[in-house]
Amino acid sequence: MSEYTKNILSIQPPFDFELLFELLQETRVGGQVLEDLARTWERWLPSLHAMRLDTGKIQYLAVWLDEKVENEVDESWAKAPSEGFRLNALAQALCMSAVYQALPEVEGAGCAPAPKPTAKIAAALEAEGIPYQSPHLPTLSRRFSVLTHFPFRGACEICFLQKDCPKAQANAESFHSVEIPGPVLIPPMGRLQ
Repeated sequence: MSEYTKNILSIQPPFDFELLFELLQETRVGGQVLEDLARTWERWLPSLHAMRLDTGKIQYLAVWLDEKVENEVDESWAKAPSEGFRLNALAQALCMSAVYQALPEVEGAGCAPAPKPTAKIAAALEAEGIPYQSPHLPTLSRRFSVLTHFPFRGACEICFLQKDCPKAQANAESFHSVEIPGPVLIPPMGRLQ
């Protein structure tokens, strides 16, 4: 049995179309598309989970969307790639907006650093049904998810992914924030430059 405590956070981020546009790499979209995305955001809010996990020495913020959101995004990719692309970005924006609401410093820093996987946080995540995909990598089983330190402890300088992160290596042009369907890690960054 894992030794940790949890605190469920009540987070209801408002529709963040500015962040969504950044992820979509668009400056504008049609009115109907924007309305559809806003409705989907509202429909997905009950599938959003946020909790603080305390493993004794270190506390974490875990944010994720249910598997049914992943399935909906995958189905959209299969029907219409442009729609799948938009919904994928919407799910990422919803997770990051929740992180920003819980830890406003993340938005300013531009990064929600991935913590080093430890046995204690791995056990807590397993108990909560969102385990790591691998014991040595910070990729969670939920595609649309973020795990970071709580409270905010720093950005890139404390990130477990620093040596492999294009942003940390000043190579932002090689960074792609939207991935095709399949198990992926949402980048631990906020607003991308």
